[in-house]
Amino acid sequence: MTPAMNSNPEQVPEPAGVLATPTGDTDPLWWVERSVWTARMVECLRHGGPEGGKWYSLHDKVFATKTLEAGYARVAANQGAAGVDGMTVEVFGERLAQEISAIQQAWRSGTYRPDAVRRVLIPKPGSSQQRPLGIPTVRDRVVQAALRLVLEPIFEDSFHPTSYGFRPGRSAHQALAATAGQMKAGRLVVVDADLKAFFDSIPHERLLAAVRRKVTDGRVLDLIGLFLKAGVLTDQGLITPTAGTPQGGVISPLLANIYLNDLDHEMAASDWTMVRYADDFVILCRTMDEATRALADVQTWTAQAGLTLHPDKTRIVDLGTPGAWFDFLGYRFKRHDPPGGGMRILRLVRDKSLTRARDAIRTATPRASGEAMEDIVLHINAWARGWWAYFRSVHRSIHRALDGMIRRRLRSILSRRNGRVRWGCGDAHRIWPNTHFDGLGLFSLEQAHLAYLHSHRETR
Repeated sequence: MTPAMNSNPEQVPEPAGVLATPTGDTDPLWWVERSVWTARMVECLRHGGPEGGKWYSLHDKVFATKTLEAGYARVAANQGAAGVDGMTVEVFGERLAQEISAIQQAWRSGTYRPDAVRRVLIPKPGSSQQRPLGIPTVRDRVVQAALRLVLEPIFEDSFHPTSYGFRPGRSAHQALAATAGQMKAGRLVVVDADLKAFFDSIPHERLLAAVRRKVTDGRVLDLIGLFLKAGVLTDQGLITPTAGTPQGGVISPLLANIYLNDLDHEMAASDWTMVRYADDFVILCRTMDEATRALADVQTWTAQAGLTLHPDKTRIVDLGTPGAWFDFLGYRFKRHDPPGGGMRILRLVRDKSLTRARDAIRTATPRASGEAMEDIVLHINAWARGWWAYFRSVHRSIHRALDGMIRRRLRSILSRRNGRVRWGCGDAHRIWPNTHFDGLGLFSLEQAHLAYLHSHRETR
């Protein structure tokens, strides 16, 4: 399914990509697609771009066969559902040469227009609400991916180091580590900011103006404009957006970073320590006065940029206060005061993410399951390894609790099959101890976490 635009990376994976082979460990442009960017153009990038810093002719690069093929490879890696035309990624790939030729012909004749985005509503984890998920057609995803392959290297060198979301070689874990490092350095008063409906609110003209600072190719700017204004097909009919970036669009993360880049640089120029992942960011301060002034600066910038801070979700958190906490990228950073004295900031999991984890465990372990236990273990292992890969650094107690829930659910299945009344505890624990599930190859979150901590200490 095509990801909806959302900054939480444990909900929305960063786009998979078929990256160029690194030319060396220290090459900052290892990620640039060499089938798209010639050696001469890459060398130009190394020197900060063309004279004047603006790129004039790019549309031929976007619609070159090799670029569209590389774009399809990115789309195929992410898979995703069909759009309004019903064409799947697989069918598109089977007739790739024909589809690329049709795209190129439409572009040359001036008739290329993005199809409407198919909007579906999916459950919002941890609540009874639903959130919209946009699904562009495969054809439009391929063109957007090609556009991103051309534009991303041009803008990447101007992005601020405090921006971590949807950028090559950067990750949510780096953003979390940077946040933890700043708290360790004494910045314990946190501006926890939330941009209200950010991806639906970006003003089109201001966004295009930000792109125009580096790209003056009118046909490329027109193409971006076409994607911004593409219709959205809902149950109520066709909607033409007047603001925001394409729902589920491959190009949307890059456009978001381009638009918020000014915020990154302005906060740094004001000596505020900000960590941003797409539209999710925190500012770490030493005092409440600093945090109040930093928040005021953000409010001023967002008002000028046509954006809005969520009044209920934006707050200042003083971790100098016992029990204080804030959530960032699915994690919960919470102050802990152990009985023996001292103070620690624990890495936990936010409530919604824990709810999602428990729901996933229940789905994988229905008590009336007729599957062989070995197959059930395979299914739960697939989920557990993915969950651990993102939440590997949270406190051991979280991993232990989820391990316990998984084993209780498995014991419940076995108890039911053996006609026992009690579900997953008591005698069931004696009959099927933890070692029984170890023998079946059940993945242990807690043991994986301990191994991770051990290896992490050894590399220090």
